[in-house]
Amino acid sequence: MLSGLLIILIPLFAGYLIPLRQLSVLRLINRLLSWIVYAILFLMGISLAFLDNLSSNLLAILHYSAVSIVVIMVFNAAGLLLLERAMPWQRPHRQEKLPSRLAMALESLKLCGVVAVGFLLGLSGLEWMRHATAASEYTLIFLLFLIGIQLRSSGMSVRQILLNRRGTLIALVVVVTSLLAGVVNAFLLGLPLKTGLAMASGYGWYSLSGILMTESYGPVIGSATFFNDLARELLAIMLIPTLASRSRCTALGLCGATSMDFTLPVLQRSGGVDMVPPAIVHGFILSLLVPLMMALFAA
Repeated sequence: MLSGLLIILIPLFAGYLIPLRQLSVLRLINRLLSWIVYAILFLMGISLAFLDNLSSNLLAILHYSAVSIVVIMVFNAAGLLLLERAMPWQRPHRQEKLPSRLAMALESLKLCGVVAVGFLLGLSGLEWMRHATAASEYTLIFLLFLIGIQLRSSGMSVRQILLNRRGTLIALVVVVTSLLAGVVNAFLLGLPLKTGLAMASGYGWYSLSGILMTESYGPVIGSATFFNDLARELLAIMLIPTLASRSRCTALGLCGATSMDFTLPVLQRSGGVDMVPPAIVHGFILSLLVPLMMALFAA
């Protein structure tokens, strides 16, 4: 139990303690993170191919991810709509021309392709591929170390986070409603409570949550979490323009951890520049919580 927590937390905090300011090094780290994510997802696909009772496990992945995303999104939306009613977000904004939502969706789906390639290659049954799980564990440790550095270099201080009340409140609502959804999912899917809570704690950061869950619960739960969080990002991209004119809290909250990077341009163009500070704070808080909460529930 303790060793599992330490494997996740030590590299994350070790990276967070490194104050990097050189732009060239930070750009290199960002590129490394992209490559490592692709590498680990490729290894995750290989591990999936070595599952016993493969066809039934694939059906289980589809079932788990479909139920999870529906329940989580419903709970998140309900909580965020209540927050919007209690604290209306004024200053309507005239939407700018948005980037192609199809192009953004296809960018996300590339990661599915990487898992699929690993899976198809794993079906060959080559002996060296049986070490994919062990290789992904060591790669994950390095990934967490780099994520810690990236979070520190984002420049967000505790003071800045606490001062942005709306971004913090939206993040809190997303966390609470996601945990409630995790309890419901555990009941509906017949999973242990901690597994349901861990699956609900990805907040859309599919490139990390799927990896962490694979290491803790195996490729079935890990793959289900990956597709669950990927679906969250894709749905957010499609829904933001409509929601931003009706409930900006909901538009922001459904983005989850991606609100500080991938979905930020869509939020800014749909809801106005005043959505940017709370979006960054909201995304930063959730990004910090993903590895911490998954480590807690996986222990």
